[in-house]
Amino acid sequence: MSAGIHRIVILTGAGISAESGIDTFRSAGGLWEQHRIEDVATPEGFARDPDLVLGFYDMRRAALEKVEPNPAHAALARLEQEFAGELLLVTQNVDDLHERGGSAKVLHMHGELKSALCTSCDMRSPWLGTMLDRPPCPVCQARTLRPDVVWFGEMPYRMDRIYAALERCDLLVSIGTSGAVYPAAGFVQEARASGARTLELNLEPSEGSRLFHESRLGPASVLVPEWVDEVLSRAG
Repeated sequence: MSAGIHRIVILTGAGISAESGIDTFRSAGGLWEQHRIEDVATPEGFARDPDLVLGFYDMRRAALEKVEPNPAHAALARLEQEFAGELLLVTQNVDDLHERGGSAKVLHMHGELKSALCTSCDMRSPWLGTMLDRPPCPVCQARTLRPDVVWFGEMPYRMDRIYAALERCDLLVSIGTSGAVYPAAGFVQEARASGARTLELNLEPSEGSRLFHESRLGPASVLVPEWVDEVLSRAG
């Protein structure tokens, strides 16, 4: 698969973090099951009940401290370090497991849990603590912080860069995604329209599996290291 591959775009979703113990939208008994998405992951929900939303994301941020990167994260970090061509790692996840797994160049299209956005001055700041007690913005001191997370109905970050990379890539690899959330669900069609090969690595078939040239099913912690070994061995 790596013959003639010089520019790779990798898209990761909830499935790669689920193996580290982070709840997905659909996981039974998890944080998301206890709340309606409309209440905790939309601008309207935040306007209605900011305490509920801030408390929810405080819990999610705290939960990050209890999980660790898995072999899939480590394998992608190894690929970043050893692949001689261009590599763009785009994640829909708001956790920091890619970075903690060793990846240095990660584009978080849906924002980051460990970042705060001030709705008064529009500045972003690294954030590890709580927001429920309305701490001041480190930049302007206004007590108007919100999670720096892209909610439903908001535009994902850095889409221009992502689409430019999709137009140029030789290979798009989608890892642990449901294929249900746009615009990320449309990346496979964008890549194919530009002539790229497309590969899905997923625990089970996604809603967009039929659009990929190849789909490999199994745990990300198994499939991703195997695929990285394949790419680097052929490149060498």
